[in-house]
Amino acid sequence: MENQTNSKNFIVKNGVMLGVASIILSLVMFATGTHLDPHWSNSLISAALFIGLIFLGTKQFKEANNGFMSWGEGVKVGVGIAIVAGLIVVVYNYIFMNFISPDFMSQMMEIQNQKLLESGMTEEQIEATNEMGKKFQSPAIMAAMGIIGYAIGGFIIAAITSAIMKKSEEETY
Repeated sequence: MENQTNSKNFIVKNGVMLGVASIILSLVMFATGTHLDPHWSNSLISAALFIGLIFLGTKQFKEANNGFMSWGEGVKVGVGIAIVAGLIVVVYNYIFMNFISPDFMSQMMEIQNQKLLESGMTEEQIEATNEMGKKFQSPAIMAAMGIIGYAIGGFIIAAITSAIMKKSEEETY
């Protein structure tokens, strides 16, 4: 029997929460000056938010369906949450890089160049790396990569959580 609960509400609510939480984390990093060279704990917090809110949204959807959820439904909810959050974060990143900190990309490139020099690369190799990197700095490419990255990450997390939480009505008999 097909579940009757609409997944859209769970996708939007949890996707917005994840997007806003990601923006708040980013703004805290900017305010503390760690946005250019973040500590590993920022990645840990970001991953915990990502996993936690996808899990929470999937769990809420399952509970609204009287404890039933197929693997596909869980994946749909999880990927949907990730894509909504990805869209929000992409818009924020565009605003951040164009209005809040327009020199962000050049500052990041300077830090990267310094790390490459310290690792033993030559000036010519670093220049070639910079030229390649500039090809990926257009807003459209960065937006597409951001949304695709969120969608892939969302699929991986949702596939795992849905496999664990799935339960069909046939399993109850």
